[in-house]
Amino acid sequence: MELRQLRIFLTSAETLNFSDAAKQMFMTVSALTQNIKTLEQELGMPLFDRTSHSVFLTEAGEHFVAYAQETLRAADEAKARMQDFAKLNCGKLRVGITHAFTHMVTEVTTMLCKLYPNIEVEIRYKTVDEMMLMLTAHQLDMVLCYKPTKMDARIETERLFDDKLGVIMKKEHPLAKNTSLTIDDISKYSFALPSKGLQARTYLDEMLAKRGKELNIKVDLNVSTTLLGFVRKSSMLSVLACNAVKDYADLCAVPIADDENSMTGCIHTLKCAYCKYSQREFVRLLNEYIHFHQYEA
Repeated sequence: MELRQLRIFLTSAETLNFSDAAKQMFMTVSALTQNIKTLEQELGMPLFDRTSHSVFLTEAGEHFVAYAQETLRAADEAKARMQDFAKLNCGKLRVGITHAFTHMVTEVTTMLCKLYPNIEVEIRYKTVDEMMLMLTAHQLDMVLCYKPTKMDARIETERLFDDKLGVIMKKEHPLAKNTSLTIDDISKYSFALPSKGLQARTYLDEMLAKRGKELNIKVDLNVSTTLLGFVRKSSMLSVLACNAVKDYADLCAVPIADDENSMTGCIHTLKCAYCKYSQREFVRLLNEYIHFHQYEA
């Protein structure tokens, strides 16, 4: 049984289309089906049901998916360990982030790539729930986001900095002179807010529900940079983590007055997972960046 056969099997299991799978694997359909046939013969049972128009996983095939994924994950980890041991400093670092971490990750990734030009960095934007699932499935090496209220026991967390939820506005806005704002202070204004499911919106919705309050929402979207564009070009306000506008000279964040207004920027990793050399260097550069730029609310 070869690792390439397992990759061919998993690609075919994902697409359920031998032609599409062959294209993804850069091989002919006949070569792909021959590899699958050889694998089935070695296992002593069919992995796919084939008809003239479709392909389906057999029950055995469905069970084999998890074993194939774990085998490839172990092989990739062994390769990463050997690369680190040999000081090759190459391979791929997979990082999941929320939009509040965009600027610092951009800067840190740029520094990492200058120091280690053979390292490839793959950055993914997802909701926190989606990224945690990808982390536990070994599809990400680490996740940068604010600490969720509920944590999976398989994931460990390292604090980076403390933050607060703030009202985002132009610096010339009448409310900008305040050191904090209550929900009542902002209830008469119009808002462009992050979509439900994003961390800042979850924190805000919990605050509003606790007080039985609502805000006047005019725009709801899931891209923070576009959200800040609405604030810049209109009279609307927004609500994000205060550090989300740290690098915007024309915007400011005024913390929301609430005893429970506390957000912790963290690195999340899978417990007992191997930490790549590139990952250790990324974290080192990230902590240096945060310390230099004083990322505290």
